[in-house]
Amino acid sequence: MANVSVAAEWLLLYNRYYRKPELYPMRWKHVDLSRNKVACASFGGPIAVIRDDSKIVQLYAESALRKLRIFNSAGVLIAETVWKHPGGRLIGMSWTDDQTLICLVQDGTVFRYNIHAELLEPSISMGKECFEQNVVDCVFWGNGLVCITDANQLFCVSDFKNPQPYKLSDSGLEDLPLCVAVIEPQYVMSGNVEVLMGVSEGGLVVVEEDSVQRVEQVGGEVLGPLQKMAVSGDGKWLAAFTHDGQLLVMPTDFSEIKFSCNCESALPPEQMAWCGMDSVVLYWDDMLLMVGPIGEPVRYLYDEPVVLIPECDGVRILSNTSMEFLQRVPDSTVSIFKIGSTSAAALLYDALDHFDRRSAKADENLRLIRSSLPEAVEACIDAAGHEFDVTRQRTLLRAASYGQAFCSHFQRDRIQEMCKTLRVLNAVHNPDVGIPLSIKQYKLLTSSVLVGRLINAHQHLLALRISEYLGMNQEVVIMHWACSKITASLAIPDTALLEMLLDKLQLCKGISYAAVAAHADKNGRRKLAAMLIEHEPRPSKQVPLLLSIGEEDTALMKATESGDTDLVYLVLFHIWQKRQPLEFFGMIQAKPLARDLFITYSRCYKHEFLKDFFLSTGQLQEVAFLLWKESWELGKNPMASKGSPLHGPRIKLIEKAHGLFAETKEHNFESKAAEEHAKLLRIQHELEVTTKQPIFVDSSISDTIRTCIVLGNHRAAMKVRTEFKVSEKRWYWLKVFALATIRDWDALEKFSKEKRPPIGYRPFVEACVDADEKGEALKYIPKLADPRERAEAYARIGMAKEAADAASQAKDGELLGRLKLTFSQNAAASSIFDTLRDRLGVS
Repeated sequence: MANVSVAAEWLLLYNRYYRKPELYPMRWKHVDLSRNKVACASFGGPIAVIRDDSKIVQLYAESALRKLRIFNSAGVLIAETVWKHPGGRLIGMSWTDDQTLICLVQDGTVFRYNIHAELLEPSISMGKECFEQNVVDCVFWGNGLVCITDANQLFCVSDFKNPQPYKLSDSGLEDLPLCVAVIEPQYVMSGNVEVLMGVSEGGLVVVEEDSVQRVEQVGGEVLGPLQKMAVSGDGKWLAAFTHDGQLLVMPTDFSEIKFSCNCESALPPEQMAWCGMDSVVLYWDDMLLMVGPIGEPVRYLYDEPVVLIPECDGVRILSNTSMEFLQRVPDSTVSIFKIGSTSAAALLYDALDHFDRRSAKADENLRLIRSSLPEAVEACIDAAGHEFDVTRQRTLLRAASYGQAFCSHFQRDRIQEMCKTLRVLNAVHNPDVGIPLSIKQYKLLTSSVLVGRLINAHQHLLALRISEYLGMNQEVVIMHWACSKITASLAIPDTALLEMLLDKLQLCKGISYAAVAAHADKNGRRKLAAMLIEHEPRPSKQVPLLLSIGEEDTALMKATESGDTDLVYLVLFHIWQKRQPLEFFGMIQAKPLARDLFITYSRCYKHEFLKDFFLSTGQLQEVAFLLWKESWELGKNPMASKGSPLHGPRIKLIEKAHGLFAETKEHNFESKAAEEHAKLLRIQHELEVTTKQPIFVDSSISDTIRTCIVLGNHRAAMKVRTEFKVSEKRWYWLKVFALATIRDWDALEKFSKEKRPPIGYRPFVEACVDADEKGEALKYIPKLADPRERAEAYARIGMAKEAADAASQAKDGELLGRLKLTFSQNAAASSIFDTLRDRLGVS
């Protein structure tokens, strides 16, 4: 049968067994819990100890200066520091979920420490009212805090990750509460913390941010004064110790009293905590009482002070000499080790014992449980997971493995998974590490959080091995180790330290060398940072850090090599702000990508700076183009009209461009164009001033001449013609159509007779026809020398017979066909062209 000595250690609470194995004998020396304030973190976390300044204690061979000491759960000292904060008495301290120690002093100041007793800045104030009234009590939970002032005002911080103290509703109490507890925001419908206060008149006062509720009766029963309270881990149940020694358990909606128990002592317990969700533990000076919903309470006697540390599946009990874990015995363990158990799991465990002794009874046991063998194997595996004793773990897993050999349908990797989990738990349970996690706590905490806690405790090697063993990302561990190594190795030369760091950093592909380099720079080791950043393969991480450590030249080179324009612009803007212009220009001139991007940006936003760049590099023609562009931009100004003085600067810009173009032989055309453009603008500006009409500037030479003629300013038109050497043919074209535009037919006729027009008379005809003046057109059609042109001109004004006569002289069949189509709506005219084609014999 199963080993009876295991069950001999259990105690029965009604029908449930509880056990209290010792996790560690405490390694600390001369630590008396009764003389100190103690804060213990959940999930096997660290223990903070400091001499209680509210007690008068005798100093032995110790300094009068108080020290804040931090131990692991086995009593191994992690760190210590002298407590020298002002603000009055230390009211309370507790660990947050991320293992930050929160210390609240009398004036409402909150000091925060990490696990290495290093003060975290900044400290937090609970507000002016707390400072003036003084804090007298406080309650902590996960990441929050509620404090009570001497004036019975409540102040809260819901989350220390974003510490914003605020005031809760006024409770209206005159006297300080007898006891205080909180229901965490995550378990409250409103999402705000609920503060429960037991008052001397009896009942409860429930305070929220915007409401106060008085609870005097629960399930029809009047609540007497409550001396002590504890809220369950899931926020659903409240355990309360009354003035007459009753322990009441009720839901947190106060709908009923679930059960009550007489604790045979009206003296309130010093501490009260939930043991998982199954029972409540109360502690008096020399006794621990565990109360369940049914049955007689269980008593444990202590001759030394203890501290209760609630966990999700039990209570850790810290004394001066030991750390114990009070928990309900798992069902799988009960089925195997209960005295007289005949369960399949117990028989399988017993079969292994017979097998080891080469007894045939092993086979008999297996035959008895063959149908229940999978359940027995699973029970042995589960029981092994709940054991802290390594020898017992090994025996239970051997029993499971033995049974699995005869079980074909059992999940084969189940034992392997449990072995992996137990190896991790046993590794962190080592006293030097001091994290005594149960398997339930481990699953709730998760392996990634456990690794994070090991990292914060500087247990990097163990964290790395666990990460590797569980197939997790090792980058976080190596990164933290590298940063810690840099911080702790100020005396090691940069080159030697770099070799140490690279030896470990290269273990993880894709690790961020930039982040380690940034830490080195933060610690004043710029040379080491520069050497580390050379190993960063990602330019997006590399370049910003190079800029931050002042390596602008290298940053620009890396950015241009990457081809990432955003990175190049980042470097350009950074250098632009820090360097002198000439130095900046020299840096980018030799790097085509950086130079081109700078030019592209500056063309849009920084013309003056770009001109300086082109001048410094001798690119005068580029400066000229910029000046010319500026002149056009100036011309778009709506005020640049009606003789506006803006034309003066604009003309000067173009003249400067002309001068710069003239200095380079390759830009003769641009030089000449700029010169004539400036001259034209000047003339157009004068014309707008004299005519008081904003219609000249930015028009072409032809348009300027045409506009002058239309306005009747022939002298100005001749001046423009002469100034810009307009050809005679072009002059005739412009004047013909300008005169036709103003319908000055006499002037047009007179102009045609001055001399034989160099453009012929066709433009005169077209100008008259476009103006729908057929009579005027007839003055010029007979003068057309080409019969084809005459025929087409007559056709345009609708004279079919004359068109036919002119076409007959041309003897062009195609022309006759086109003219016939022109007069297709006129049958008589069409017949004329048909007759003419027949007579001329053309097709």
